[in-house]
Amino acid sequence: MRTNKYLLRAALLGSLAVFGFSACGEEPAFSQQTLLAAAKLSKSKQTAVRTPYGQDAAEFVLTFADEFDHFNPQVWNDHIWYEKPNPTKNYTVEKGTLKIWPQRDASGKFFNRTIDTDGKFEQRYGFFEIEAKLPRGKGTWPAFWLFAHPDKRRPEIDVMEAYAGGEDPWGYTDADGVSRPTSYGATVWLDEGVEAGKYQHQAKKDLSASFHKYAVKWEPDRQTFYFDGKKLHTVEAKMTDQMYIMLDLWFGSSSGDPDDSTPQGKANSFEINYVRAWQMKRFMRE
Repeated sequence: MRTNKYLLRAALLGSLAVFGFSACGEEPAFSQQTLLAAAKLSKSKQTAVRTPYGQDAAEFVLTFADEFDHFNPQVWNDHIWYEKPNPTKNYTVEKGTLKIWPQRDASGKFFNRTIDTDGKFEQRYGFFEIEAKLPRGKGTWPAFWLFAHPDKRRPEIDVMEAYAGGEDPWGYTDADGVSRPTSYGATVWLDEGVEAGKYQHQAKKDLSASFHKYAVKWEPDRQTFYFDGKKLHTVEAKMTDQMYIMLDLWFGSSSGDPDDSTPQGKANSFEINYVRAWQMKRFMRE
């Protein structure tokens, strides 16, 4: 049964009052998926404590939150739109985290896994944040990004991409011969191959050893990146497409090719504690 968009908007407008935001004037410019998510979140008693780290909570309204009590296929896909999901299981939700780990499939090859909200949740502008611990190993290429594929265009905001197997300062090799990530990159793409700006953050610590917060504040003409609440870099770029959330563990690029030194299994996961998105109140009207 189709959901009446006007009822969804009414539900969202009601939730905004809880956050002290006046709904007078034009209605919020949200997609159907965002309206559904915000209406559901408005019923949660925990919503008020989920605030964007290092930001003024009064400026935001929570529109998406997954704390990973279970894997919800109504929110997440397990592959990117142009690929079929690999039948070899290398992801799960347990003990409150999403885990995606390096694994060889039936052919003996390492394979990419993408978890995304394509067709299920998308948003234009806002604050997007995860808390995650990164995997170890040559070839590992974990990422948190926002993406869209309207027509032939491919706008993209890479909030975090790490390359443990890359040469210093991307990472280092420990005494056991295992590559560990110490840096990550953030990049804005206006279209495929059209880069608007990038930044490499040298955390100078093993990002596979503990959880850290990776975030972007996306405004119409700029994207500001944060690490553990600290502002890192701003790209001045006009990005106006609705985008969906992507979490993935791919292999290759600057991390090299995975090999027998790359640890397999859940003990070496791209482990995500939560994924959250907020809308800035000043952008909630068309």
